[in-house]
Amino acid sequence: MSRRGTTEKQIEKPDPIYRNRLVNLLVNRILRNGKKSLAYRILYGAMRNIRRATKKNPLSVLRQAVRRVTFNVTVKARRVGGSTYQVLIEIESSQGKALAIRWLLVAFKKRPGRNMAFKLSYESIDVARDNGNAVRKREETHRMAEANRAFAHFR
Repeated sequence: MSRRGTTEKQIEKPDPIYRNRLVNLLVNRILRNGKKSLAYRILYGAMRNIRRATKKNPLSVLRQAVRRVTFNVTVKARRVGGSTYQVLIEIESSQGKALAIRWLLVAFKKRPGRNMAFKLSYESIDVARDNGNAVRKREETHRMAEANRAFAHFR
């Protein structure tokens, strides 16, 4: 444990076009090899595709997608008396949102196709409609947490 003071959490700055922190979080997770302009191009292309496909505000579709994937409980391996248990653990909303963004991006990268903007837009639309790989991952995690609720006292 550190003897120094705790650091304050840094607040993400909003992106230049939509003025939203969620968009900036997504851009920072898409970012590869420091090419932020490419990450912005991918995300803004996905936003245009979402607007064309759904005729809705792409920011609200993106928010809804992240909200659908966000969860508040997870399981963590805990070793007690020589055997390993999957223990139910509640997580903070910021950590849940970070994991939701990560799962959304992993799911869109696994989709077939060549254009990353199209893959991201269609995964976001699917998740907003409550089907897609990221939603399946969340449901699987919740199912595992429900199955191991009996081991919650090992926290």
